[in-house]
Order: sequence, then C-alpha cells, then structure tokens
Amino acid sequence: MSRPRYKRAAGEHAAEEPEVPIVLPHVVMQVAGDGTMTVTVDGAPHLPEPFAPPWRRDSFAAVLDRLTDQRRSPVRVEVREADGTVFTDIITPSRRRAVPEPPGRPAAPAPLPVLYGDGFVPGEDVAIAVVIAHGDAAPDGTMRGLIEAAQLAASPTREVILLGRVSGAVTIGHPE
Repeated sequence: MSRPRYKRAAGEHAAEEPEVPIVLPHVVMQVAGDGTMTVTVDGAPHLPEPFAPPWRRDSFAAVLDRLTDQRRSPVRVEVREADGTVFTDIITPSRRRAVPEPPGRPAAPAPLPVLYGDGFVPGEDVAIAVVIAHGDAAPDGTMRGLIEAAQLAASPTREVILLGRVSGAVTIGHPE
C-alpha cells in the first residue's frame, strides 16, 4: 500500500475525498408489490415532501442523491423487494465540480420548465402559481395565507392562490 508523501494537519481533508463516518448511515428501501416504496434512515422514516405522492421505485435514484447530498458521505443501502429479494450496496455522493464560464462568452439561458394541462376552455385565462408554503384551515374552514413581503414582491402579478387539496375550494386575491 502506498503512503502519502506528506502528513495532513489535524482536521485537514483532501477536497476530493468525502468525509466517511465511522459507521455509514443505513438506508432501507422497502418496495411493495404496487411499486410504492418506504424509506428509513438508521431506522427513522424518511418521508416525501408534504402533499407529495409516496415514494415509488422510479424515485430510487432521486432519494439516494438527496440523502448522500444532505450527508456528504457514503450511505449503506439495502433494497428489500416485495418478492423477498434483498440487494445491498454502498452509494457515494456525486462529486460537485465548478466549471468556470469561458471569459467573453455569455451563458446560454437555461431551458424553462414546462407544465402541461388540459380541460381548459379555449382562450381561458389560466393562472400559473408556484407553491411556496402550505397551511392548515381553521376549524371553521377559513384560511389565512401568510407570506413574506419579499416573496410577494418577486411575483409580477402580486396574486396569491389558496387551493384546498381536499375541498377543491379556490381563492385568488392580492394580499394586503
């Protein structure tokens, strides 16, 4: 085994080497017969974002990318299939490399994300809203949506939409 030519100072790590904990975080992904998946990290549930659909088999890579990016260390993964098959592996975080822009060349604009929908009346004005927070309705069914002034200032229309996920109730307005 080759030895390094120099000694590192206490606490100094090579930039390209992720810091590896003594015990790797243990990620267990249990895949059900319908393709849904539950995820635990060291025995604690790792859930999707609120109101997001449950994890599915096809979200496997995204879940692992998020977990390794959060920890910046490798994780030990155990995948338990519905048929009883078990796979294990160690996944390391992806390396982040900053690629400098060549001088004098303008950066190409990033492609715009697109969401397609149907069922609208031809020519209908359709609002496009980005969800920045969630809140709970009061016991009487009312809702008070609170947002920061800076978030509202970033909106060109200054509109806020409240959409009840269960009731389907919609309120569109300009906050005071």
